[in-house]
Amino acid sequence: MSTESRYPKEQPLHAAHIEDALLKLPTVQALTGLGKTSIYQLIKAGELKPVKLGARCTRFRAGDVQAWLQAKASA
Repeated sequence: MSTESRYPKEQPLHAAHIEDALLKLPTVQALTGLGKTSIYQLIKAGELKPVKLGARCTRFRAGDVQAWLQAKASA
């Protein structure tokens, strides 16, 4: 069995409704409408906090992304 079939690349967007879910970067991009560079700029500015699971594994807590979206919507 190949690695690709065991670990699907796409993450369902409904995972964003689970507050403690750890979202992949492409999912955060789809939710926010931002590109990878813009998201990394938000991290650098301290507006989004990533969860580092390893040297090459970064996720974002769904609750943090939703809170950021709410803050932007009310601004």
